[in-house]
Amino acid sequence: MRQRRNGEPRNPPTRTAETRPELSVVEDQFENALRAARVYVFSQDKNLQNTRVYSPRGAYRLPAPDSDEILAAKRGVLQTGQPADVEAFYAMPGGSILFSFHIDPTFGPDNKVDGIMCAAIDVTRIRSLESEQQRLTAELGTTLQRYETALRGSNVTVFTHDRALRYTSISNPMFGREVKEIVGRTDDEIIPAENRPAIVALKREALESGQPQDGEIRLNEDGSIRWYDLHVEPLHDVSGAMVGLTCAAVDVTGRKEGEAHLRLLMRELTHRSKNLLAVIQAMARQTARHVGSIDSFLEQFGARLQALARSHDLLVQEEWHGVPLAELIRSQLAPYLDRAASQIVVEGPSVMLRPEAAQSLGLALHELAINAVKYGALSTLAGRISITWTWQPRHEPPAVQILWAELGGPKVDAPAQRGFGSLVVERNLARALEADVELIFRTEGVRCRITIPLAQLSRPVQSEA
Repeated sequence: MRQRRNGEPRNPPTRTAETRPELSVVEDQFENALRAARVYVFSQDKNLQNTRVYSPRGAYRLPAPDSDEILAAKRGVLQTGQPADVEAFYAMPGGSILFSFHIDPTFGPDNKVDGIMCAAIDVTRIRSLESEQQRLTAELGTTLQRYETALRGSNVTVFTHDRALRYTSISNPMFGREVKEIVGRTDDEIIPAENRPAIVALKREALESGQPQDGEIRLNEDGSIRWYDLHVEPLHDVSGAMVGLTCAAVDVTGRKEGEAHLRLLMRELTHRSKNLLAVIQAMARQTARHVGSIDSFLEQFGARLQALARSHDLLVQEEWHGVPLAELIRSQLAPYLDRAASQIVVEGPSVMLRPEAAQSLGLALHELAINAVKYGALSTLAGRISITWTWQPRHEPPAVQILWAELGGPKVDAPAQRGFGSLVVERNLARALEADVELIFRTEGVRCRITIPLAQLSRPVQSEA
């Protein structure tokens, strides 16, 4: 035990005076922190009367009265002894401010709640920023949704690479793969070897030069050829450093196929023109051989040219891919289909003829119609013509069979000699289409059966329902 020295006071003074400067420094530091954070701190007794208040604005205090929400929170803490948090607006000199209140209970010597300690933080700017962030997030989400919808509805695919040319994102499935099968991989893993060099070279040039690059690329996808117009640009981060590539690939397969088809048409144009001139010359010679006057020649030759033109109109309409059989028949018999009481029935499945077949069959149908108008079923209102066709899968080879049948017209006598119309139907049609043609002049009406092989169709026949 320490012994008292001589002359030393019996009761030494306390260290209160020594600790007061230290406490003052701590309080100053604490108030500086509160001021910087714009935090109001105050304590209240059980009657919610202020016992101590600190305001970062100096003498200004939080206004009274409290809102019902704040009062309820304070009273709840007094009753339960549990902390509470609540937010409320207060009218301040600079305008309405949103405060976040944290309320703690305080305890007396008897360990009972004798008041509360509150910290009020100005969160107006924070909540405003949060609200703006939510608005911008919603706006960005809407914009992104529109962007993705636009890409899905177009033939454009957008994707990005890192500097190692690894896919980091892609907007649509591509290369015959789903998005999840592409992201994280390189071109070496997903693009066929024969197509890879041109694509990779374009991307590496953009990385090395830092300049956008454009090129047309060819890809094998699921056994078919796809063409893309590829645009590649360097991708930079916020500091301006190049971090990869952003690319847009436009599917131009349709355009390339159209260009190829156009070149084919141009190559065939001369051939078709020569054939057409040959057909016209043959028509002129045969017409002249079977008529007795110039007027008769002009009339018949002009009608046959119009029949040929109608077939060509349909071919142009279908871009020379072929002609639907039903449209060809209706085109050649159009003047007679418009009669008040239709005398013609046209019925059969969907059949698309090749251009050469449409041209020859169109002339044959014209000749059958002219004969029916002059001598057959269309020369009287009681006459009827049925033009039907069926798919004959058991025929060798498989074929489409067309049947022209006339009824109700004048009595038919077989001609003593075959005229130009009969030659067009029997000889020319059989030779041009490699078809079986049977033309019979029955007493009750003309019947013509034409069997066209599958090779003369531009696409398979659709079976009847």
